[in-house]
Amino acid sequence: MASSDKPFIIPVFLPHAGCPHRCVFCNQSSITGVRSKLSLKDINDQIEVFLKFKKARPPMVQIAFFGGNFLGIPPDEIERLLAVAAGYVESGRVNGIRFSTRPDTIDSERLALIKPFPVTTIELGVQSMDDRVLLAAKRGHTAADAEKAVQLLKQSGYEIGLQLMVGLPSDSPERLRACARRAAHLKPDIIRIYPTVVLAGSHLAKWYQNGRYKPLRLEAAVTEVKDIYRIFKNENIRVIRMGLQATEDLEKDSTILAGPYHAAFGHLVYSEIFLDMAVDQIESKTLNADSISIQVNPKNDSKLRGLRNRNIEILKKKFGFESVTVRPDDTLAEDQLEVCNAAIPPEAD
Repeated sequence: MASSDKPFIIPVFLPHAGCPHRCVFCNQSSITGVRSKLSLKDINDQIEVFLKFKKARPPMVQIAFFGGNFLGIPPDEIERLLAVAAGYVESGRVNGIRFSTRPDTIDSERLALIKPFPVTTIELGVQSMDDRVLLAAKRGHTAADAEKAVQLLKQSGYEIGLQLMVGLPSDSPERLRACARRAAHLKPDIIRIYPTVVLAGSHLAKWYQNGRYKPLRLEAAVTEVKDIYRIFKNENIRVIRMGLQATEDLEKDSTILAGPYHAAFGHLVYSEIFLDMAVDQIESKTLNADSISIQVNPKNDSKLRGLRNRNIEILKKKFGFESVTVRPDDTLAEDQLEVCNAAIPPEAD
């Protein structure tokens, strides 16, 4: 998705609000940095701050309620929160409302409750489409609940997002890929993918400390996310986030005890994708040179190079090149690259 098409999201975090229990991986206060319940004045103030500092008006501005189980909140509280956000839509300063919720909170009664409000996008915290993994994570819902929820949301005309996790207890690369294919079959509009990290204060922290749970290494998590990203891309389903949003709380050593956290996790995934593309082209071509040139759209120069030129060094070592030159070419699509001998650039079409 081009940056100009991305909505400007004003996040309002409601940690653990409406959650019937604690999942093994969860400590929303650590993730969001919010330690107590927000008043309506707090919410108004937070929205105003974001509206004041946003750049040139994007095509879509949304107020987003994240961090809890929105439709698990008492109905009167849901209406109060949506009424605050709806006021900004009515004034023309915001285009719509989005929120995240558990799939087992989607039913006809709750959908009727929110129907009068300008809600445009609903994201489901699915986490997995494998019931064994959901049980191990103590989610309290099944994959069938997610499938039912998506169908109800489609009937109501909402933009639908699914949130998935990699590295959950009892998961495996094979189960994860099967989960992604099952999720893609539902044809959601958007996907978020999060690596499982061990947060202080979570059940997973105890399991990690007593050896019951072993988190994925960063390299393995990047590869697993890359694999399921490709599944969604092949189905033309937009992946709008890979990795946890970096916050001051997450950057503290005392917050994440272990696991594949990286502030530029999404960049690492894209870099591995571009490395795979370069390797595939090199192996499929006859390159009689000690040096090669790789053309890429300028927007993706850093993704091709990798952090600290890691991909360039890998290519040189793997194939014995003396040099690998990256050349910008804005005629290429953002998901394309072209490899050739350094002295013989590819002919133009």
